[in-house]
Amino acid sequence: MAMPRPERRHDHDSLARRVYHELGPARRLDGFLCDDAAMSILTVRHVTTYRYKQPVAFGEHRLMFRPRDSYDQRFLDSRLTITPTPASIRWIHDVFGNCVALARFTGRASELTFDSQIKLEHSPFNAPDFQMDADAKTYPFAYSAEELPDLARCMEPHYPDPGDVVRNWARQFLRVGHPTDTGTLLMTMTCAIQESFRYSRRTEAGIQPPAMTLGLRQGTCRDFALLMMEAVRSLGFAARFVTGYLYVPDRDGPTRLGGGATHAWCQVYLPGAGWVEFDPTNGIIGNRDLIRVAVARDPSQAVPLSGTWIGLPGDSLDMVVEVQVSSEAANTNRAGTDGASVERDGPRRVVDQRN
Repeated sequence: MAMPRPERRHDHDSLARRVYHELGPARRLDGFLCDDAAMSILTVRHVTTYRYKQPVAFGEHRLMFRPRDSYDQRFLDSRLTITPTPASIRWIHDVFGNCVALARFTGRASELTFDSQIKLEHSPFNAPDFQMDADAKTYPFAYSAEELPDLARCMEPHYPDPGDVVRNWARQFLRVGHPTDTGTLLMTMTCAIQESFRYSRRTEAGIQPPAMTLGLRQGTCRDFALLMMEAVRSLGFAARFVTGYLYVPDRDGPTRLGGGATHAWCQVYLPGAGWVEFDPTNGIIGNRDLIRVAVARDPSQAVPLSGTWIGLPGDSLDMVVEVQVSSEAANTNRAGTDGASVERDGPRRVVDQRN
């Protein structure tokens, strides 16, 4: 296990100024970075293969591959191929409105493959999408009586915080003795995680508690998303988890982490602006390069692919995940900065694909 790095406080004002002026071709509006990039057609191919020593039986599998249709991303087409062919497949909407496929199998096989291909129209946010209500531009603020009942569960911290380490870390981004600009607060926290934490893949199942992520100063994209969610929740914001894909448009440009596999980030609810994307792994504010598939209150509710198999404990060999995101307009094909991921399940009988 990696040794924790020393706690490092952030100079709120200096980091905020640098974020405003040094994060590339973006412009500031109400404390957010907005980009005027044109609409693009993106294609995602996501292939997951499970291999076993001998034929095993499969239980029901739950798939979250189909992107959420919205004003900023419009679903165009999809194709889902499962080998061996399931006995049945049905589509449902979960409690959050995500599109979920449930596949059931008969018979046995030594290999199980899910091949999902989707095409969508993607439009990065522009200026009007970041306009908050006037009374929400400065922290603290209160959600309206109409919104509060629906946001309440997303405002509650979900994980233990021994010694209030996550809460105290979050409070570093408040201006002591002065009003705190809401946009600056969230933007600075996003970029602080990107700059101060080390991205690393983790193949173990389960969720890394935010306090552990803070102590280790390292984690996966889902760990960073969860840390930011719990941090802003401790300050009274409503936040939720997002799973999807990351488009890496240019390997010569800014390094993007989380490509080549499913990606994760978070959303924070801001009055007047709605649910706004924050990717602390890459320091992205807004939906630039982010393809939203599912949202949930907790990462455990948005696993891209999960299911069961029946066999001997030593039958599982490995799980291979390959994700490629391409742009038709640019005629590029980018699998991400870290290529495909390979994960070994060992003796586990529950297959569980996570960000």
